[in-house]
Amino acid sequence: MTKMHTTALAEDTPGRPAGADHGDAAYWARIRRIADSAPPLTDLQRARIRSAFHQPTDHKERAA
Repeated sequence: MTKMHTTALAEDTPGRPAGADHGDAAYWARIRRIADSAPPLTDLQRARIRSAFHQPTDHKERAA
């Protein structure tokens, strides 16, 4: 069986202006403004994010 791969376009991605590329300074300025306006993470949120990225590789293989 083959897997179907699809690529999302800028128009398909919510919140990202159509036609903006990764080199667009205005796009990244907007991202920084949004991130700076967000409330700080709690210690529990930081711990959850940290644990999600520090999973052992065999754990990921078992989940598949």
